[in-house]
Amino acid sequence: MTPTIETAPDPTVFIVDDEEAVADSISMLLRSVGLATRVFPDALTFLNDYRPEQPGCLLLDVRMPRMSGLELQQELNRRHMTLPVIFITGHGGVPMAVEAMRAGALDFLQKPFNDDELIRRVQKALEQDARERELLHAREELRRRWEELTPREREIAQRLVDGQANKVVALELDISERTVELHRARIMQKMGARGLAQLVQMVLGLTGRGDPRHT
Repeated sequence: MTPTIETAPDPTVFIVDDEEAVADSISMLLRSVGLATRVFPDALTFLNDYRPEQPGCLLLDVRMPRMSGLELQQELNRRHMTLPVIFITGHGGVPMAVEAMRAGALDFLQKPFNDDELIRRVQKALEQDARERELLHAREELRRRWEELTPREREIAQRLVDGQANKVVALELDISERTVELHRARIMQKMGARGLAQLVQMVLGLTGRGDPRHT
């Protein structure tokens, strides 16, 4: 029996707007250029339905009943959901949109907006989401490799990353330099690092200080 290969879901533009006509119009526009969309009438409906593994971006009205767009953004931040957010606002909602940008929103558009500009900004948001998910996947893979090291290997790896020479590591751990060299070789093999510089980049990637894709 041939095993089933799981594929990542296609990116989706989630549109949350209590004005049905506006939401449907945006959805039709984006679908016309080949983008998948889903429309939600309010923030709570979206929040109850969305799953973090679903890639895409969020087109979000600022002013809505029950839960505002800004409140939804705050809740997404609290749940560590990093879906890129583009706020849609009328003139009176600009101060709120600026506040949302400070809270991490990618962009905001004022109604009425230009169709081409909307498409351009949505595509930019989808590209950002793809990059962030790639980084997250790479970091998770590095974490898996790191956890496969023995406690002694992790200790030696951290000392090497901190700039200690083999001789210094051997002296401080009261082991032979040859033992350090053997540990170092196993560390490089398990981490998939081609050299010390790459190992440093990997370990920095685990803490978010480096780019874990450089493997």
